[in-house]
Amino acid sequence: MGVGLIAYVLTGGADLGGGIWDLLASGPRREQQRVALARALAPIWEANHVWLIFVIVVLFTVFPRAFSAIGIALHVPLSLALVGIVLRGSAFVFRAYGLGGERERVTWGRTFAWASAATPLFLGMSLAALGTGDIDWRDGVVWSGFWAGWTTPFAVAVGAFGAVLFALLAAVYMTLETAGELREDFRERALACEAVAALVAALATWRAAVDAPVFFERWAGSASIGALQVVTALCAGTAILALVRRRFGVARVAVAAQVVCVLVGWGLAMAGHVILPGLTLRDAGARPEVLRAFFPALGAGALLLAPALVYLYRVFKAR
Repeated sequence: MGVGLIAYVLTGGADLGGGIWDLLASGPRREQQRVALARALAPIWEANHVWLIFVIVVLFTVFPRAFSAIGIALHVPLSLALVGIVLRGSAFVFRAYGLGGERERVTWGRTFAWASAATPLFLGMSLAALGTGDIDWRDGVVWSGFWAGWTTPFAVAVGAFGAVLFALLAAVYMTLETAGELREDFRERALACEAVAALVAALATWRAAVDAPVFFERWAGSASIGALQVVTALCAGTAILALVRRRFGVARVAVAAQVVCVLVGWGLAMAGHVILPGLTLRDAGARPEVLRAFFPALGAGALLLAPALVYLYRVFKAR
C-alpha cells in the first residue's frame, strides 16, 4: 500500500500540481504555460489515478477496520477530495473538447484549476489527521465527530505542504516537457516551490508539537527519522543545485527522492499505526484466509498493470 501511495504522489500528485500551475499561470506567457500543461497532462492524467484506486482497494481488502474507521472519521475531507478529483477531471475534458464558446472554456479552466488546488489540500489534511490523536477509535467504533483531527492547524499546514510538494513535482517535471522561455518559467517556479516547501514544513513541524504531540515525539525522537531528514535535505539541495545549473533530468530524480523521503518519514513516525494512538496495523488486518487469496490476485494484477503502464509512458512520454 505504501508503494502505491508513493506511486500516486509521484504521478497523480504531479497532475494535481499541474492544475495548481494552471491556476497560478502569469506573465506574458501565461496562455502558453496553460497549453504546455494541458499537453503534458492529456495523455496520462487519468491513468495515474490507477494508483489511488490501488491504495483504496488494498486498504479495504487487507485492512478493513482501518478502511471503516478512516471512512467514518474523515468522511468530510475525503468526500471533498473525491469531489475535487471528479470536478478537475470533468472540467479538464470539457475545457479541451466541449462545444461551448470561449466563455465556457474559461469557466471550465477555472474549475479545473481550483479543484486541482483544493484536492491535495484535503488529502494532506486527511493524512495528517491520522497522527493527531484526536480520532477516538475504540472497540471497532469511531467515537469522535466528523471534524476531529483534520480541522487542526497542524492538518491544515500538512495539507498546504502536500499542495506545495505536488506543485514542486509538476514544475520540475515540466522543465523536461518544455523548452526555451517556457522552461525557464517552470524552472523559476520550481525553485520558488523549494523555498515555500521549507517554510511550510517548518510551520507543520511547529504545529505538530502542539496538535499532534505523540506523532511529534516519534518524529523528533527517532534516530532513523533524523537520518532520513538529513537525506531529505540533501535531496532538496541536489534538486536546487540541479535547477540552478539547468540539469533538469537530475532535478527530476532528486525532487522525486525528496518527496519519497517525506512519505517514508511519515510512515516511520506512525510506527505501525493507522490511527494514533488507538488503531494499529495488526488490529486493522483482515482474516488470514482473505490474505491468502489477496496476494496471488495482487501478483496477477501487477503482471497486467505494470507492462501496460510502461507501454503507456513509452508511447506518450518518450524523449
